[in-house]
Amino acid sequence: MVTWNAEDYAESSKAQAGWAVELMNRIPLDGHEHLLDLGCGDGRITALLADRVHQGSVVGLDQSPEMVALAQEAYANRSPHLTFIERDVADLDFHNEFDLIFSNACLHWAPDHQPVMDGIARALRPGGRAMLSMGGRGNAQPVRDTLSEVISRPNWSEYFQDFTFPYSFLGPNDYAPMLQNAGLSADRIELVDKDMVHTPDDFEGWFRTTWIPYIQRVPEPNRPQFIAEAMEQYRTVNPIQDDGLVHTPMVRLEVAATAG
Repeated sequence: MVTWNAEDYAESSKAQAGWAVELMNRIPLDGHEHLLDLGCGDGRITALLADRVHQGSVVGLDQSPEMVALAQEAYANRSPHLTFIERDVADLDFHNEFDLIFSNACLHWAPDHQPVMDGIARALRPGGRAMLSMGGRGNAQPVRDTLSEVISRPNWSEYFQDFTFPYSFLGPNDYAPMLQNAGLSADRIELVDKDMVHTPDDFEGWFRTTWIPYIQRVPEPNRPQFIAEAMEQYRTVNPIQDDGLVHTPMVRLEVAATAG
């Protein structure tokens, strides 16, 4: 079970937030919709969604108690139509409640996406839409290669002997049958390449708050050294570019679907 430092994540997730805004701005809303934000994290995007539906409502849902507590403290008073709840995305117990279900940078944490799609189908009203974006097949390959090299070193390998890759980076062929099984009509399923750009310091913050299933395998006193070695290995293979920034090739899986 991952334990989140919600404040650190909020400071280090600018790229994820930027992608969420891009996704959100492609969704037509008339202001009366009832929305569910799956994996709301620190609540920043959930609050922006609430700003667009003054006559509707928004529920932000996250499995992390730390994230939900931060979101409630930072944004719950912003709108009477905005609420946050702690729940697993694979255990949705809503029925015909939402016009739109939105999710950004969350669902690749789910080991099995079929229960999530089934829950989304139950939660949507007839004609309701799902707009989902997550890490897709091939995502962050240079970071994955870096971690594979570092955790094989003698000083770290003992902590990773039974370790399995913690994310489900899927593709369109994986998602199409799951949507069909759930009774959702696929409008678009597409892998989208993204260039994630950070300053070197911001890249370390993103790494520290995104790849925590690896980091939390290491005893806490040794984690700064583990992160330092990962940063050194990454820069060795992927040098900082002429603009002084760290560029990381990412792949997002975007899914748009409609309930019957």
